[in-house]
Amino acid sequence: MQLYAIPVSRFIKQILMILADSIMIVMGLAFSFMLLGKNFLAQGQVFYLYTSISTLLSILVFVRIGLYRAIVLYMGLQSGFVVLQGVTIASCLFAVSYLFSQTPESSNYSILPIFWMIALLFIGGSRFVAKVILQSLIQNFRPKEPVIIYGAGSSGMQLVVALQNGDQYLPVAFVDDSHRMLGSTVHGVRVYSPNSLYELIESYAVRQILLAIPSATHVERKEILNRLEHLPVHVKTVPDLFDMVSGKVGVDEVRDIDIEDLLGRDIVPPNPELLGACINGQSVMVTGAGGSIGSELCRQIININPARVILLDSFEYGLYEVESELRGKLHTIENGGKIEIIALLGSVCNRAQIENAIKSFAVDTVYHVAAYKQVPMVERNIIEGAQNNIFGTLTSALAAKKCNVKNFVLISTDKAVRPTNFMGATKRFAEQVLQALAQKESSTKFSMVRFGNVLGSSGSVVPLFRKQINTGGPVTVTHPEVTRYFMTVQEAAQLVIQAGSMATGGDVFVLDMHEPIRIVDLAKKMIHLIGYDIKDENSYRGDIAIEYTGLRPGEKLYEELLIGESVTGTEHPKIMRAEEETLSWDSLKGLLERLETACQNIDLPEIRKVLMEAVDGFEPKEEASDPLWEIYYANVHNNSIESSEKSAQSGSIEQKVTPLFKK
Repeated sequence: MQLYAIPVSRFIKQILMILADSIMIVMGLAFSFMLLGKNFLAQGQVFYLYTSISTLLSILVFVRIGLYRAIVLYMGLQSGFVVLQGVTIASCLFAVSYLFSQTPESSNYSILPIFWMIALLFIGGSRFVAKVILQSLIQNFRPKEPVIIYGAGSSGMQLVVALQNGDQYLPVAFVDDSHRMLGSTVHGVRVYSPNSLYELIESYAVRQILLAIPSATHVERKEILNRLEHLPVHVKTVPDLFDMVSGKVGVDEVRDIDIEDLLGRDIVPPNPELLGACINGQSVMVTGAGGSIGSELCRQIININPARVILLDSFEYGLYEVESELRGKLHTIENGGKIEIIALLGSVCNRAQIENAIKSFAVDTVYHVAAYKQVPMVERNIIEGAQNNIFGTLTSALAAKKCNVKNFVLISTDKAVRPTNFMGATKRFAEQVLQALAQKESSTKFSMVRFGNVLGSSGSVVPLFRKQINTGGPVTVTHPEVTRYFMTVQEAAQLVIQAGSMATGGDVFVLDMHEPIRIVDLAKKMIHLIGYDIKDENSYRGDIAIEYTGLRPGEKLYEELLIGESVTGTEHPKIMRAEEETLSWDSLKGLLERLETACQNIDLPEIRKVLMEAVDGFEPKEEASDPLWEIYYANVHNNSIESSEKSAQSGSIEQKVTPLFKK
């Protein structure tokens, strides 16, 4: 917020205010005498002496209590109390001087309350008038944008004061659902019913509505946003109450609507026992710590008092960022100075490194987040997708089993259920790896947590839509009927931690994702709430168009969370346990050996075949594609058998992965 100031030094302004207050004190005395029919100028020298002393002492009191530190333009209720305090003390000083300067015959003590009221009017009123004049001049010099504030509660009251003192927005009306507040005035701004919104927008030429309802639930906010969606305004919100109380943000820091508000999901408070069971006082490793989900897991883990957190990622910059952030937060956490943070650059496919890390840091719990998850990208890089998602999980799980890690939790996805793409197939294969290992005798409890799309994660559709809207569109949607499950990254991380604590071995936990959302409906809501109209065949004069690009390779119209129908509840209302058939370790081991050989030989058709055999319901809609395979295939078929054999003997296709099943 910009501070406006008269181009005069602060000291001179204070001197001028002192002179003005001195004059007003004397004028207050004069008016008080006049109201009582007495002549102020006919008083004795003793009276004037005592009056001068009391006036001087009053000014010193004003200085002492900080009356001249307040900036007139930004004076509020607190400054009003200071003025009241100063005038009251000044009246007491005058009462003492009047007592000593008057004879019993000439004294009239009714002058004292009259002086107090007149002095309060002069000193306090002059500042109020000056503030109004300055605000009016500023408004004329730089007009503010008219806005409507939705919510006339405490946050709305704070917001209107902040905006009135600012230079950007001019509050013209309150809107509130409370009937008891309708028609009342708060800080000079009238409160109206939500039914009056359209008329208010037209009357005041409002283009923005500010939501001042930080304490409302997500369900309540969703209902309000549904009401505002079709109005020709940009809807913004003030920060939540916790952020304001903690001092992270100011009440006047408005921002765009969070997509969580459109979902209408209220987060169930976490169970402290479940949160701490696998973390409190223990050594925790997070693979893929530099990603959006991995980093959020780390943020929540350090709040649960672990002994140490091991961050593993192959993405150098992401690892650097999360390590720096966590170290910066340690001083704000109770016992944060005792938490050890170790950042390790490395791959989950490097078995020796994983084993050494687990042994060296005595890891108790592993949250395995590292994976390739972008569907179109994995469709074009199937070999690496299989290596990372399947063998990365296998390598990490075998290392955890060998080193007697207590808990191993895999972060899975709804795309693993009857997958139509290779990414989903590799994640389901990874789930089966853990389920098979859980059948063998082991001190490690293997489990996996399956959920849908995470808001704010890398590759999420929401930031893409926001970027497209800000650049004038069009907003691209793959298909008008495509639906997805959504969850905030904070809620997902909390539930993952709690689910892992309930594992008994081989558990498939499924998070309650609520109802799926049509992506096109999400796009429309975002366009409307940012204040734009949709441009389509029915409205050629709209602002933002929606274009359908067609389903991407491997993409489904809708996602599922369960393979079968067998599901049971758990200790947590948002976490379910799925009972699903899986392969034995002996059966899976043969498929893994074939898959490993196929990856080493860049044999894409064999990889496809193995995945279809291993993953029930896997029906790839596209032909398998991989740049490495295409080059290798071309070399094999364009050269003679002799040259091919010679090339193989010379090592043109080298074995890059150490076999996991050497006897």
